[in-house]
Amino acid sequence: MASDALNGLKVAILVTDGFEQVEMTEPRKALDEAGAETQLVSPKDGQVKAWNFTEWGDTFPVDMPLRAARPDDYDALLLPGGVINPDQLRALPEAVAFAKAFFDTGKPVASICHGPWTIIEAGAARGRRLTSWPSLKTDLENAGAEWVDQEVVVDQGLVTSRKPDDIPAFNPAVIELFASACGSSRRAAAR
Repeated sequence: MASDALNGLKVAILVTDGFEQVEMTEPRKALDEAGAETQLVSPKDGQVKAWNFTEWGDTFPVDMPLRAARPDDYDALLLPGGVINPDQLRALPEAVAFAKAFFDTGKPVASICHGPWTIIEAGAARGRRLTSWPSLKTDLENAGAEWVDQEVVVDQGLVTSRKPDDIPAFNPAVIELFASACGSSRRAAAR
């Protein structure tokens, strides 16, 4: 999927230990191949450890500590899932505030699997149509979202998917949303 659709775009990938490895690595690879600059942003210093389906996975270097990250420095946000990662992030006020800033400023966000837990905590689920890992359905509905069982959903600057099997549909939808949302804001800023 190599292209230049996202040239010059800077994407924050918010994670901590326990993110589902493929839900970070595959979208990141697609974003990088489309020309984006991606950075792992984490409340942890040094490195973060992935979860690989049923056991611990690889470790990855943190590009930007959350305490030093500024949402204004990024054009878009990716929230990978895994059960451990978003459960920890939603309990950290600084992580929730970081994610909330993207919604507050209308920047595009992509989330997969359990990632929408952070969206709920940021107060950004209400009035949106989205999908997630099925066990989040009640949480999302209680937060005012319309939950649907589809491989990919795009609504109001947010693209969501359910699980790793959805990544082949998720990645192109993320690139399309990020390219269109960020392209419009850049055109407006140039006027």
